[in-house]
Amino acid sequence: MGGAITREQIVEAADRLFYAQGYDPTSFADIAAALRISRGNFYYHFKTKDEILAAVIALRLDRTQAMLAGWEAAGSDPAGRIRGFIRMLVANRAPIMRHGCPVGTLCGELAKLDHPARDQANAVMALFRDWLARQFTALGREAEAEALALHLLARSQGVATLANAFRDEDFIRREVAAMEAWLDAQ
Repeated sequence: MGGAITREQIVEAADRLFYAQGYDPTSFADIAAALRISRGNFYYHFKTKDEILAAVIALRLDRTQAMLAGWEAAGSDPAGRIRGFIRMLVANRAPIMRHGCPVGTLCGELAKLDHPARDQANAVMALFRDWLARQFTALGREAEAEALALHLLARSQGVATLANAFRDEDFIRREVAAMEAWLDAQ
């Protein structure tokens, strides 16, 4: 493996493991084992677990920005873009039922740990909040755009948490339909 590829693969593996197992319980050894690389090769790229966490958060920020930009470029109206956000719960239902929301679980775990990277992880959640607020503004709801964005974000996080707890796909579908009906009323 080349150096750049190895670093990227380490970040990808760490991202998957942090999501499936949590940041705190995932060790260097877990990540190295997932990639079948030596710990020496691993340490060449990352000296600390916090360095890996920073790279994982940067990856999630980049992916979220790209996804939101893709929704913007798709050319649908603001309500259609918000609907895309809501439907993300159905599209990702299997991993959500297994592990919860990747953004919400990491933010929650880092908050419990009072980890210094908590604010960086929260930046991913803020991307969604700000993007949703822009969509509600475009719908003519500027005065309450942030409140509406936070309401929808909170509801989607609650759905992800309960879907993870109860592993109930029908619950996700019912809640997505209810959120879409709420959006139509806006």
